[in-house]
Formats: sequence, structure tokens, C-alpha cells
Amino acid sequence: MLLQPRLNVKVAQRQVLTPGLVQMVSVLALNKLELKDMLNNEMVENPVLEELEFSSETLEERTGREGDQERSAEEVASAPEKAEKDPFDEIDFGSYFQDYLDPGFRTSSSFEDYDKPSFEHFLAQPSTLTDHLIWQLGSMPLANNVRTAVELLIGNLNEDGYLTASDEELEASLLEALNGNELLSAEQRSALLLQARHVLAQLDPSGLGARDLRECLMLQIDAQRRNGLDTDETLFSTLKLIVDQHLPLLQKKDMRELTRVCKQDAEHVAEAVELLRRLDPRPGQRYNQSATQLIEPDVAFVKRDDVYVVVMNEEDLPALRLNNSYRKMLRNKGTEQDVKEYVKERYRSAIQLLRNIEQRKNTIVRTCEAIVRRQSEFLEEGVSALKPMMIKEVAEEIGVHPSTVSRAVANKYVHTPQGVYELRFFFSEAVNGPEGGDLPLLLLKRKVKKLIEEEDSRKPFTDEALAAELQRQGIQVTRRTVAKYREDMQIPSTHQRRVR
Repeated sequence: MLLQPRLNVKVAQRQVLTPGLVQMVSVLALNKLELKDMLNNEMVENPVLEELEFSSETLEERTGREGDQERSAEEVASAPEKAEKDPFDEIDFGSYFQDYLDPGFRTSSSFEDYDKPSFEHFLAQPSTLTDHLIWQLGSMPLANNVRTAVELLIGNLNEDGYLTASDEELEASLLEALNGNELLSAEQRSALLLQARHVLAQLDPSGLGARDLRECLMLQIDAQRRNGLDTDETLFSTLKLIVDQHLPLLQKKDMRELTRVCKQDAEHVAEAVELLRRLDPRPGQRYNQSATQLIEPDVAFVKRDDVYVVVMNEEDLPALRLNNSYRKMLRNKGTEQDVKEYVKERYRSAIQLLRNIEQRKNTIVRTCEAIVRRQSEFLEEGVSALKPMMIKEVAEEIGVHPSTVSRAVANKYVHTPQGVYELRFFFSEAVNGPEGGDLPLLLLKRKVKKLIEEEDSRKPFTDEALAAELQRQGIQVTRRTVAKYREDMQIPSTHQRRVR
């Protein structure tokens, strides 16, 4: 049977996001700092947008100017209609015509009572592990090929200071770094990399360039020995024996078995273990720690007349308006048609952006107002009074899709009487708590963590015992649930927490 092409007509519905909706979704997900960057970029790309420069005019001058504008508007309305259509009227400004073509007026920020960070908190860019190692390398007398090999190793260290690339990958990279003109044999490249690893082991911090935890700890033990640590040879031998062969016993904290396999007395093994605790399993993290970043709240919950209100933090955000000069360009008969079309498109883009910014503000405020209504006890009493709250419930209350609420609270922070919190903090699942009430998942995790912190390290709680203890407090939870939340908090198992 031969296949023949046919044409079929099919009617179907599908959801398509217009560019305006795509922008609205992306703008909603931005926090204040990201929004500020976006507005600055838009002002660079769109000449129609410009930032409002606040003048020192008084309120009386402002009112008088507005009165002149109203009279001018009345004169325009009463004037005979022009025979020629104004190209500027083709743009759908809506309410934005008066709001954004006028210089505007903005009162002092309602957020001004928020404590601003001092300049002492703004630090220069911290030195990274790579910077620290290259700085040390610069003071060492090395041959050029050795220096190149050490720099290659430094570039292949991960954040913890471990060497991630294989020997074959390192040799290939070394050959490329040397432009293929030197040390072409595999034996010579291998010897050079071995020499480079010895140089790397002499740099601070010790333990860098290891392939695994055992090698990392061994490098640190050797470094301590080179630095003249006042420790006898027997203790060094015990340290190496534990690291080389018995790390699993150390992880289990099985001191009795560790003492037996080391063939030393308990006091000697305990001293060796204490020295091991001072070693750093992740030496690179000392210089790769993430710099502390200041958080600027997007919104505040402020108490006024015994009622909490939502205040948007719009301080330092550029106040945008439409440049009126381009309107004259549209009306000028001498302006080329392609220029007019470009200006019209830029006006439409600017108006769409301004509408999306306004929509973002309204959505965030309505979402936060719903949070305030549901979490008023938290604002007065603190975390212990936090109530379970789902994104779906808030979305239904304000009449939007749950994904809209999720974007509205993403990466945004709020200043409350209890401190600064991420907006997502207020959303938590519920478990069956005391007296039949619902308990937020966050509080349940805190209770599990507190029970583990207060347990006897020689007889730690099992997950089943933790569930039983919570049930005695009126919280209905299963062993499997406790185990899941314990793993979420990265708390070791009972076997790993036990000290023998």
C-alpha cells in the first residue's frame, strides 16, 4: 500500500504566552536588587524611558503647576479637532499617560525608618583559594615548566581543595599548556606533575591536591611533622595507621575496636583521635567561603494603630517616566516613517514594562496582606506561633494561580518585628499537632533537632524513639517521617551518632 500525502484541517486550543506576559512573569520573580538592575538596563536600551530627577519644588509650586496643566488640558479639549490624526494617539497609554509623562511627585519613603547598613559592611572582594596559592607561588624559585604544572594543578582544585582531574587529563592539559614543545614523553610529563604535587603540598593550607579524604589527612599529618609539631613518633605512627586503614571505625566512633586494632592503650588512641579532630577534611573551604551578602528586604510588615500593614520598599529604585521629546518627534512631519515606527514600538515596550512593574507591586502586596492576616500571631509572639500555610490557600484567597504566588515570594525578604525573613519561610506544610491542631513542618523539624541535641551520646535516640517521644507530646508522626526530616537536616543516623 502506497502512502499518499494528505492535507487535514484540525481545530485545537493551546496556550501561548505573549511577550508582554513573558515579561510580566519574569518581572514578578525579581527581587528589589534584581529589579533595580533590570530597570537600569531598560533605560539604557530604551531611549523613551528616563529616570525622574527629583526637584526641590514645594508642594504649593507643584499644585500650581498641576493647575496650569489642567487648564492646558481643558484648552486642548475645547479646541477644534485636528484634521490630521496624531501618530502619538495610536499608542495605548491608558492611565500611564498622565502618570509617566508628568514629572511626578513622590513623598518620603514609608520605609525610611528601616535601619540601613553602614558602609563598613561593604567589603572588598575576598581573596579566593586560587589567589592565595598563586600569591605564594610567586615567591618560590621554580623552573618555568614546574611553575606551569603547579598552576595547572591549582586550576583543577575544587572548592574543598581536592584534585578532580585524572592523571590522563592533567597530562593532556600540561602538554597543551607547554605548547607541545617540551616534555613530550608521557614519562616526563608524569614526573613533572608529581614534582608539581610535591610543591603544592608545601603551600598553605596543607592537604591540598589530594584525591580523597585519606590522602588529604595524610598530607596534613606530614605537614605537621615537617613543621616540627611536638609529637612523638609513636603517636605519628598511630595517626597514620588510623587514617590509612581505620577511618570507618573513626566515623562510627567505635573507640573500643579502634584501640584494639591499633594495639595501643586507650589513652594513647584517644590522644591520636584528638589530634585528628584538629585536621581539616576540606582545607580549600577556608578560602572559598561564600562572602556574606547583605539582604535588602523587598517589603515590610509595619504596625500602625495596632494593625499590621504592608509597605513596599521602593527606596533607591529609579522612578521612570516617558521622555516627552520623542512625542514631538512623532508629530514632526519631517520625521522618517521608519523612525516613527521605531519610536512607537519603543513607547509600547515602555508602557508594557511600566504596567508589569505596577502589576508586580500589586501582586506582592496582596500576597503579603494574605500572609499578615494568617500569621498575625507570629508577628506578635515569634516563631513558636507560626501557623501552617500553603501557597495554594493564599492563591485561592487572592484569586491567582499558585505559580503566581510562588513567583511573588521567590528570593524576596520581609522586615518584620521578629526580624528579617524570606517570604517562603511563612509557607509550611501541616502535621497533626497537640490537641488536634496543626503544627507547621518547620516547628516539627526544630523539635526533632532539639531532641537529638539533648540526647545521651552513648544511647542516642532511634527514629522510632523520636517518633514515640513526639507522640507523647501530642504530635502524630511516624518513624519514616522522622527519618525523612532528620535526613533533610543532614543529621547522622543513630549508629553514626553513638559514641562507644
